[in-house]
Amino acid sequence: MIDIKDLRENPERYKTACLQKGYDIDVARLLELDERSRRLKTELQEIATRKNQAGKTIAKIQDPTERQQAIEQMNTLKEQEKRLSAEQEQIEPQIRQMLLNMPQPAHPDSPVGPDESGNKEIRRWGQVRDFDFEPDDHIKLGTKLGIIDIERGVKLSGSRNYVLRGAGALLHQAVLRLAHDMMVEKGFEPLSVPVLTREETFIGTGWFPEGKDQVYQIPEDELFLVGTAEVPVTSFYMDEILDEGELPQRFVAQSLCFRREAGAAGKDTYGLYRIHQFEKVEQVIICRADLEEVEKWHQHILANSEEVLQKLELPYRVIEICTGDMGMAKYRMYDIETWMPSRDGYCETHSASNLLDFQARRLNLRYRDKNRKVRFCYTMNNTVIASPRILIPLLELNQNSDGSINIPKALQPYMHGIDQITK
Repeated sequence: MIDIKDLRENPERYKTACLQKGYDIDVARLLELDERSRRLKTELQEIATRKNQAGKTIAKIQDPTERQQAIEQMNTLKEQEKRLSAEQEQIEPQIRQMLLNMPQPAHPDSPVGPDESGNKEIRRWGQVRDFDFEPDDHIKLGTKLGIIDIERGVKLSGSRNYVLRGAGALLHQAVLRLAHDMMVEKGFEPLSVPVLTREETFIGTGWFPEGKDQVYQIPEDELFLVGTAEVPVTSFYMDEILDEGELPQRFVAQSLCFRREAGAAGKDTYGLYRIHQFEKVEQVIICRADLEEVEKWHQHILANSEEVLQKLELPYRVIEICTGDMGMAKYRMYDIETWMPSRDGYCETHSASNLLDFQARRLNLRYRDKNRKVRFCYTMNNTVIASPRILIPLLELNQNSDGSINIPKALQPYMHGIDQITK
């Protein structure tokens, strides 16, 4: 959620943010409602003071006529209070809804563009493999080797589901364990978090109300299945005040993730790219409200993800996301796209987001600085690795002409002695 005080002082900044990010929010109307709400609060406070004074006066009046007049004045104040309170109760939800949908202005250096066409390539790493034979895609490879079973996954759970078998399941876990171990070695605190969480965690992290149609719901228990560990991890200190000396908090969490992929019919339906259930190792940093520090940590979590891909020997490129493609909550955002032969291009495998205090304001996540002033924290997050999507380049880029798959050296310690997957 944005800072309403900043909106009052810099309305044009937020009008620009709405325009650049593609959100239709009437900033002028929001400011009108906010001004009226503040006037109502002042008037209600004045009425409360007058009621308190009148109550004390009535108790001392002896003359019946004067007492009756005072009572009538009290009743008039109560009627005014009731009318103004009703108006305020009508206005406040409108303000809250508009604030929940108000986008955060992007970093001044973020590329401006309407959609992914405006994204900017920053750098590349690794050499795209030039095959001397006709390569298979990951599903053909996995099916022939008996390590991916789409047919039975669909039988069990419907479309966009799968089963990983044998060495396929081992490879899936090896990737996750490599990433998790690396982050723990870097000093990130591991968390094992619930994947069923309350609605306020989704609202707080900015996934609701905009992305609610992508989330699986458990109505009977008023819980929702997370699409990323970012939701519970960032919400960990919700409604708490940390001490500045406790910051930064650096977390890593591996979890199951669930996404409905609503509206994605006919899009990326083949294989393991866009599926309903996957596992992800997520990194989250909570730091003090300092632009220089948050930029440093943002680059740090981006570098962590690049390091994993380099360990896996997978060619990738880093993209800075433009205003129209980054979504409502992001201040600055990078994607990492890994080369996938079957898709004939670089495809998203990681997203590194800097959200400043956007999430912290919604989560009421604060810290007390050295001067004992309470301030909102800054938050950021990035995928360390997500599987089985990352299995697409791993299988396709490491295949041999006989259909076998070479295991990258970094994963071999996790593969129970397997260095090549064969029939």
